Parts: sequence; structure tokens; C-alpha cells
Amino acid sequence: MQIYVDSANLKEIQHAASMGFISGVTTNPSLLAKEDPSTNIKDLILKIHESVGGHTSVEVISTDTEGMLREADEILSWFPEATIKIPFIPAGLAAVRNLSDRGIPTNVTLLFTANQALIAANAGATYVSLFMGRLDDIGTDSLIALQDTCEIWDAQGLDSQIIAASIRTPIHLLECAKAGAHIATVPYKVLMQSMKHPLTDAGLEAFLKDAAKISM
Repeated sequence: MQIYVDSANLKEIQHAASMGFISGVTTNPSLLAKEDPSTNIKDLILKIHESVGGHTSVEVISTDTEGMLREADEILSWFPEATIKIPFIPAGLAAVRNLSDRGIPTNVTLLFTANQALIAANAGATYVSLFMGRLDDIGTDSLIALQDTCEIWDAQGLDSQIIAASIRTPIHLLECAKAGAHIATVPYKVLMQSMKHPLTDAGLEAFLKDAAKISM
């Protein structure tokens, strides 16, 4: 399972990328809105992509098909490598089909059920983003939705890649890998939490103390 960082904070993304295990980045309007309002968004997105390479999703904000396609073309004019992120609404599905027919990669977002993911895949989505944390927030077991989606993919041999999104905890990350998601896009804080273990810290401290006692 590949790991993306779900962030628009350049310092966080660059630090995650420097460790060598990040394969891409996902952004959305909410993440971008958290950054300095004086920031040029185009420049920021290009710097993000330059820092990581690989996949970078950029989301449209229109809610009609023509508007989404217009935005997609605008994004591609200054960022040809972008994956266009589109919400799961009827107008969005039509936009996905249009972009897919033109060979442009798409990431369908705001999916909460296996049925939605299946429909998005049939519209031609390159990636389908199933949200975990937001399902858990309303008392629904997000893991069941992800397991159902992965089971359908295994049975049907679908080409779209499953992105587990809205990851809230290291346990989410673990369960996504076990379920068979192709990708998990994870907030920087959760990535850092997933790397920590007290026994690792204690072991390193012991090794360093012992190393100081010997001469090389």
C-alpha cells in the first residue's frame, strides 16, 4: 500500500518527503484554506509537487459539469501532471467521464460507501477516495465500507485505485493496509504518530549509551 500525505502545508510535506516513504500528496480546499491567505495557491501546489513528485491531487470547486471541466483545464494549463479531484455528485461523474475519455487522471472524493466507489469507477475514475474518519464520526464502521470496497475490487478486477482517506489514527492506517487499499492518504500528524514507539526510543537510547563505552 502506498502512503500519501494529506496536507497543504509545505514544511510538513517536505519533511515527510525527506524520509523517503511518501509517494504522493492530496490537497483539498479546506487544507489550502488553513495556509497563509497571502500564499499564491498555484505556486504552493507546484512547490508541493516538486517536493514529492508522483501523485498530486488538486480539487475543483465548481458544482456543475461545465464549471468543473473549465477548472480542470485551467489547472492542467499550469500543472499538466495534476490529478483532478472531483466530488461524487452527478455533475462530477459526468466530468470524470469526460476527463477519463481524454486520458486525464481523476480522483473522485467524498465517497462513503462501496456502491459510490463502484459507480465512480464505472465513470472512469483513476482513483476513488473512501473517507474513513468522517464515517466513524457518525457512528458508522468505516472499516466495513473499506472492506466491502476492496472485496468488490478483488472480485471484479477493477482498474481504479482505492484511496483510504480521512485517516484519523495510526490504527486506521494499519486497518487500511490489512483491508487491501491501494493507497492511504494520511495527515502529517498521524504519519508522525505512526512512526513512534517507546521501545524504539528506549532501544536507541540504550544503544547510544553503550556505544559511548566502546572505542571504534
